[in-house]
Amino acid sequence: MPTYQTAPKLEHGLPESTGVLVVNLGTPDAPTSGAVRRFLKQFLSDPRVVEYPRLLWWLILNLIILVIRPSRSAAAYRKIWTDQGSPLLLHSRAIQNKLRDRLNSISVTPIHVELAMTYGEPSISDAIDQLLAKGARRILTLPLYPQYSGTTTAAVFDVLARKLGGLRWIPETRFINDYHDAPGYIDALAASIRESWTANGRGDKLLMSFHGVPEGTLMNGDPYHCQCQKTARLLANRLELRDDEWMIAFQSRVGREKWLAPYTDKTVRELGAQGLSRIDVGCPGFSTDCLETLEEIEMQNTEFFQEAGGGSLHYIPSLNARDDHVRFLGDLVLQHTAGWTNNVDRSCLKESADRARAKGAAS
Repeated sequence: MPTYQTAPKLEHGLPESTGVLVVNLGTPDAPTSGAVRRFLKQFLSDPRVVEYPRLLWWLILNLIILVIRPSRSAAAYRKIWTDQGSPLLLHSRAIQNKLRDRLNSISVTPIHVELAMTYGEPSISDAIDQLLAKGARRILTLPLYPQYSGTTTAAVFDVLARKLGGLRWIPETRFINDYHDAPGYIDALAASIRESWTANGRGDKLLMSFHGVPEGTLMNGDPYHCQCQKTARLLANRLELRDDEWMIAFQSRVGREKWLAPYTDKTVRELGAQGLSRIDVGCPGFSTDCLETLEEIEMQNTEFFQEAGGGSLHYIPSLNARDDHVRFLGDLVLQHTAGWTNNVDRSCLKESADRARAKGAAS
């Protein structure tokens, strides 16, 4: 017989509130081999992330990858780690706090905002518990992935569904799939690039680098590749770039199978071989800076570009907790919570509480 999680204590007479669950991918707790190994084991064990036959992948993961990769990845994490911890967690937490402040400054009903990671801490399960304890009976999940992918967005949904399936009193839920072509998102990206050009000058070419996924996901119907292409096209149009002034590429591939192309590292080397004095690189698929932007792009690919004969590579930071980014996310939340955040008729709340107490309720 299944056991369902006990519901939070009901307090009669309090208005039901809305919760927003902001989710990013996750990060190790520390830049050490042990912490990275724990994170990679959880991350790479997810069948959404790696669609290999389970037994074969278990052997590869546990006998090869988790033996070799943790120390290498830990060394990379140490290059970007801050005194306050992981950049991904710090930027995600800043988005959570600024988004909460913005929403509650314009909403007539309480909105609670919690941060969670698909892998690692804070977990989706704990964040849901926090929202329920605060009285949230309606929860909107906002994955910080502008472009939908089964490897990221759907992985959030899987964890969320497992958590909700174990609750006795399930809240009403909504889920944001993507926002790859939202005007506010494109506007924020364009503004960040223009500000970078104003402050630092402009390179010979703008390279938009998105996280790669195996090409097989595209063949199987994943919309990620198409949505990345649309984001890049809309951004180039907003920046009024000619076709020869920008490019798109995909980074972070692993293994021997074919991934979405062109590859960022190969493209950067080709541009360096052309003798370009400078290229600018932005990552419009990353809401926050992380290992893949700060170490892979800003450090590794700078070396690739210069070794191939190029001049300088200038990395344009992710949107992080920029005001225009948070403003857009706030508008997105309000759009998807329409009907949830309308004014509450509080005149009946005291009457409801009185009736409940008259019938023996403790509160």
